Amino acid sequence: MDLVEARSRLAAEMERRGDWPERAPWIRAAVEAAPRDEFAPDRLWRWDGDGYAPVDRTVDEGAWVSLVYSGPDDAAVTQVVDAVPTSSLSCQAVVVDMLDSLLLEPGHRVLELGTGTGWNAALAARRAGPGNVVSIEVDPDLAERARKALAAAGLDVSVEVGDGAAGRASERPWDRVISTYAVERVPWAWIAQVRPGGRVVTPWGRLGHVALTVADDGRSASGWVQGLATFMPARGTPAERRFGDVRGDAAAGEERGVVRDLAPLCDDAHLLFALRVVLPEVRVRAARDADGVNAWVHDGDASWAVYSASAGGRTTLYQGGTRRLGDELEAAWDRWIAAGGPGLYDHGMTVTPDTQYVWAHHPDTGPRSPTTT
Repeated sequence: MDLVEARSRLAAEMERRGDWPERAPWIRAAVEAAPRDEFAPDRLWRWDGDGYAPVDRTVDEGAWVSLVYSGPDDAAVTQVVDAVPTSSLSCQAVVVDMLDSLLLEPGHRVLELGTGTGWNAALAARRAGPGNVVSIEVDPDLAERARKALAAAGLDVSVEVGDGAAGRASERPWDRVISTYAVERVPWAWIAQVRPGGRVVTPWGRLGHVALTVADDGRSASGWVQGLATFMPARGTPAERRFGDVRGDAAAGEERGVVRDLAPLCDDAHLLFALRVVLPEVRVRAARDADGVNAWVHDGDASWAVYSASAGGRTTLYQGGTRRLGDELEAAWDRWIAAGGPGLYDHGMTVTPDTQYVWAHHPDTGPRSPTTT
């Protein structure tokens, strides 16, 4: 598949799915003017089942093109450090969705946090205009490569090396801030550096992105969840412990039968998001086999639970550690059902200098998650 065909095929698939936002036709025009392959490095990385293997454009251009243009929901890994992916060319559908959420207008001053390949900055610059986009990248090599790609595309974007968590102080406040990596807590600096009425779009909790509007008094920002996707965390974030690391060889402290249908743990993104909100440190993984749905739950510390399906439709819950995570998960699940099963887009976030919380339905009267201080 050549590049022209690959670009056309991806654009057509996004059109078929309704991924091109009607209110922001400029985004599709920007993608066509600055296609993602122009910002992809010549070496990409592909998971081969055991680890990440390099795919070099000079060796197999067809394979390289296939990675760049796999599909609307597929990212291309652009950097691997110590066998762990640390940067990627984000999937096109999510990039488009986040730019749509930004409500970007010509002349807006934009601060981007996490330059990566430079592609997102390029698209923003095509809307905001020359000299209006500043991008911060913690990795000097990535920053330099992005500068070259942006210059080759004829775009006036400033790429600086620094820690995105601090934002970037400016004589005039920014109109828009967009982060391309996930945070558990939105840094107050990002809010404080944006004008009242300005907008901050960022992935939260590696699960979805939120769009926050800064209040008129500048003392808070609030807004709705905009979409669901998995994002890389900020550079330097400790790797999450795996289920096996938490459980080790410990025996279960309790076991009991389960009659609940566990299929939603595989299929219902709205439930999984809601569980993530109320149990932010808990990780849930579920999968089907011939006997039914199995699930593995842990808190990254010392507690774990396993839902094990067996022949005949029976499921057993095994729990260990200082907490009973299966009980907590099921109680949170029941509260979600009792609340009417609020979906992803029924949730929002409020950030103040001292607190951050996720709410459902309404920022003032809706139920809130545990406050992050």
